[in-house]
Amino acid sequence: MENLDRKTVAILATNGFEESELREPKKTLEKAGADVEIVSLEKGEIKSWNNGDWGKAYKVDKTLNEVTQADYNALVLPGGVINPDILRRDKNAISFIKSFFDNHKPVAAICHAPWLLAEADVLQGRNVTSFSSIKTDIINAGANWSDEEVVVDAGLVTSRNPDDLPAFNDKLVEEVYEGKHEEQMA
Repeated sequence: MENLDRKTVAILATNGFEESELREPKKTLEKAGADVEIVSLEKGEIKSWNNGDWGKAYKVDKTLNEVTQADYNALVLPGGVINPDILRRDKNAISFIKSFFDNHKPVAAICHAPWLLAEADVLQGRNVTSFSSIKTDIINAGANWSDEEVVVDAGLVTSRNPDDLPAFNDKLVEEVYEGKHEEQMA
């Protein structure tokens, strides 16, 4: 596993995120040595979605109005249906996501989180995957969609669902370790 000492990664999420899609990447990044912060719309806690019902609550480390992309080396976007649907309606969340692309930093999105990438208008010509039900949305945003457990395109890591987390996490760590990708842009 790559050594991510001195790397800081933001996980952008709000209520309704798929619990494993936040918990497992966070655990993997921390095990590799990264500092990981949960960034959300409001202070306090955000509640996960797990097995068709509300799950565990997670402490928010910072709010969107307290951070910029300059504070982080990479960004992780967990899925779930509720979480990205709320975040894609927040202009500050979309600007935060787009700023990682503008600065060539790694971004990882799983399940329904590529909805956020479509909203940020960063998918044109990119190779990605997502949960199958949003395939048409992702294609309509200009992406080249494929049904694979993980797709990496110049610093952008995408996966379909929680079953893909082992492959997603491996590529996430690799891309964070590699750092900026000049091809990673909006």
